[in-house]
Amino acid sequence: MKKPAMTYWLIPAKPAYSFFQNLINDLARRYDAPVFEPHMTIHVGLHRFDVAEKAIAKAAACSGRIEAKMLEISHSSEFTKTLFVQFRLNAKLSRLNEIIRDAAQDSSDYQLEPHLSLLYKKMSPAARRELANSIKLPFSLVVFDSIKVVRCVSPTQSRADVEAWRVVAGKRCSMPPLQFDDAVRFSGFL
Repeated sequence: MKKPAMTYWLIPAKPAYSFFQNLINDLARRYDAPVFEPHMTIHVGLHRFDVAEKAIAKAAACSGRIEAKMLEISHSSEFTKTLFVQFRLNAKLSRLNEIIRDAAQDSSDYQLEPHLSLLYKKMSPAARRELANSIKLPFSLVVFDSIKVVRCVSPTQSRADVEAWRVVAGKRCSMPPLQFDDAVRFSGFL
C-alpha cells in the first residue's frame, strides 16, 4: 500500500551533478523512462512538513560536504534501483542519516544503502546486466554538497510516482564549526 512520505536526498556537487544528470537524461530518453534529479537517498520517513525543513537545516549545518567512494554500477528488479551506482557506507553518511532521523522525530525502519540511481524502468535481468556493464564512470569519488526534502509516495513503483515528486525544501551543506582543539591546533598553538 502506497502512502505519502518525505524523502531526504543528498545531492552531488558539480561536476558529478552535471555528469549524472546528463547520464540520467540520456538513459531516460533511450529507454522511455522518467527523468529525475541525481541524488542519494539518506532517509525516507513520515510525511511531516512541520519538521522537514528543521531536519535538513540541522543536517546541513552539522554535516559539511560529504565524500563517498563509488563501489560499482549495479542493477536490481526493484523499480527505484533498476540501474544504480553503489557507494561505500561511511561514518559521515551514517551520521547524517541519524541526524535527519532524530531531527525529523522519525522512527521509520529505513535502512541506508548508499546508492545513486541512474534509471527507473522495468527491464529483464539480462538487459539490466548488459546496461550496467556498458557504463564507465570518469571518477571514483563523489562529493555531495546539498540536501533536499522531497514529497513522494512510498514505495515509488511507477513513472507516474516519480513524476509526482515535489521538492519541498533544500539546503546547502556548510562546514561544521571548528572545535576548540581544532582551532588551537589550526592556529599553531598545539
